[in-house]
Amino acid sequence: MPDDSLTRRPLPLILAVAVLGGLALGAVDLIAQRELPYPWANLANSSAVWAVGAFAVGAWVRAGRWRPALAGAVLLVVAVESYYLAATLIQNDDIANLWTTSSLIWMAFGVLAGVVFGTFGAWSRSGSLWRSVVGLAALGAVFLAEAGVLVRRSSNMGEEYRTDSLTTAAIVTVIGLALIVILGRTWRTRLIALAVAVPLAALGFAGFAAAGFGA
Repeated sequence: MPDDSLTRRPLPLILAVAVLGGLALGAVDLIAQRELPYPWANLANSSAVWAVGAFAVGAWVRAGRWRPALAGAVLLVVAVESYYLAATLIQNDDIANLWTTSSLIWMAFGVLAGVVFGTFGAWSRSGSLWRSVVGLAALGAVFLAEAGVLVRRSSNMGEEYRTDSLTTAAIVTVIGLALIVILGRTWRTRLIALAVAVPLAALGFAGFAAAGFGA
């Protein structure tokens, strides 16, 4: 059944949920980095974990060609600003961080990742087998790609930091595979998605490297 045939959620509701989700994601991310022990604190700084936010809101929106993408983009852009605002309130960082070049770059990445993973989230709930497979595989693949980045980065670290990076890589690998198994609606979808996730992870790793995350 085409996605457009599903009942569409009202746009004001979609935007409200995306904004509230972004506010929560950014603030929780900062608090988790401060309070969780390592290597778990690394997950709060994980691009893949942030992608889950866009994916989740896209899966919730589900219907429409552009609404899931819009919701994902809004959520991640708001999350970036929420993170810097929380840093100002909690650890007295400069409020000017909300509009520095660095924050603008992160918001640009947020738009891109939000559009991509918001769309994939909607696809994961599609009645089309290939869309549901690709959507689900993409979520697992971003975790596998990040694991590859962490393994590559660990080669330039000291022993203590190398162990931390490799442990985090193992954790995100398990999360990526587990998400496919948990969210897949049939074993056929799960198995195909696990296979498709491998080449998508390779593409994701190349994307991370091109964006400078693999150094």
